[in-house]
Amino acid sequence: MSFWALASRRVIPGTVQRSTNAAAAIGGTRQMSVAEKDNILPTSWENIFERSSKIFFMTEIFRAFWLSGEVAMKPKVTINYPYEKGYLSPRFRGEHALRRYPSGDERCIACKLCEAACPAQAITIDAEEREDGARRTTRYDIDMTKCIYCGFCQEACPVDAIVEGPNFEFATETHEELLYDKEKLLSNGDKWEKQIAKNLLSEHLYR
Repeated sequence: MSFWALASRRVIPGTVQRSTNAAAAIGGTRQMSVAEKDNILPTSWENIFERSSKIFFMTEIFRAFWLSGEVAMKPKVTINYPYEKGYLSPRFRGEHALRRYPSGDERCIACKLCEAACPAQAITIDAEEREDGARRTTRYDIDMTKCIYCGFCQEACPVDAIVEGPNFEFATETHEELLYDKEKLLSNGDKWEKQIAKNLLSEHLYR
């Protein structure tokens, strides 16, 4: 039987095939039983041509080159960090900061709701009453090595005093540098106040 005759036929899966030993026992020729002949169905010339073209013309290789060219021509998705920085959502939770009022007075009223809401127990607050009767913090510490950046402190604060700002570049070399005190948090607020206020304003409808 010729190559093209064999290529134009296919065997239904599950049929029993004779072993090569049995074929050799019959004078070295492959004899097909009546059952096998009944289970062989012709293959269309379209499928034969498609398989032959893939074998002889190596279409997969050319398709791979074409796909590589398409990907190479697409816009780059990587950025040249740290000289280029990607977009940050207004809801991004980064380094903590304590905010002030436009008058310069600190916003925190020492209600300690953030301390109570913190699941990692990373916030420690001490408070006292000032001469004008207002209650303000004397100590506001955050252990950044405990913080899990859940944002509960920011959600619990009734005066938007403690927030998680847009800064994510605050890696340090020592553990002590990540123990933030009140002065450090207020300086972060002074530094990022413009961006923090913009983010809070853009999200005020969803808070």
